[in-house]
Amino acid sequence: MGMLARLGGLCALILLHSWLPAAAQAESIAQFDRFFEEVLTFKARFTQTIFDENLVPLEESSGQLRISRPGRFRWDYDPPVEQAIVADGERMWVYDIDLEQVTIRKLTDALGTSPAAVLSSGGNPKQNYRVKDLGQQGKIGWVSLHSKEETAIFSEIQLGFERGTLRLIQLLDDLGQITRIVLSDVKENIAIGAEWFAFEVPEGVDIIDEAG
Repeated sequence: MGMLARLGGLCALILLHSWLPAAAQAESIAQFDRFFEEVLTFKARFTQTIFDENLVPLEESSGQLRISRPGRFRWDYDPPVEQAIVADGERMWVYDIDLEQVTIRKLTDALGTSPAAVLSSGGNPKQNYRVKDLGQQGKIGWVSLHSKEETAIFSEIQLGFERGTLRLIQLLDDLGQITRIVLSDVKENIAIGAEWFAFEVPEGVDIIDEAG
């Protein structure tokens, strides 16, 4: 999944904040715990930017995100990307509108240790990740996650919270690329109908069924 900051701001965000007092660090992990233990549904606009190892922007996209825990989510990308990623708790559909192609996978096989798996999980990710509090950077409290699995897609996932609300996601891979997702118009624990997570394959599109 092809999941905006100036150079200086981005560099600052990925620094470890070991100099911060224990109270500030404890506050960040408390926001993390609240998000995963108290938030059942989540809706937001997102802007996603991919940077290379030299922090040069490579790709930018935006869209709408909906999550209903456990296991249901929908990422709708705006034009010109025009892609929808939908999961109903058992299967996941990736619909590339411009290619007129739908790929269907079992949710457990498709997600693994991906950020979508983290955000839509039904419990606290601490059981599957080594969680570290990076402390406060301005208004944002940062927490990093390192998967306990060696085959993880990303070497590190960083989540940024403001007053308990998830506002930023940063993904670091083994090639040095950074994906940054900025969330806005965030709404928590609102009613999100099951129809948002039910995908009907449009007529005439190519289907790649890997769900078995």
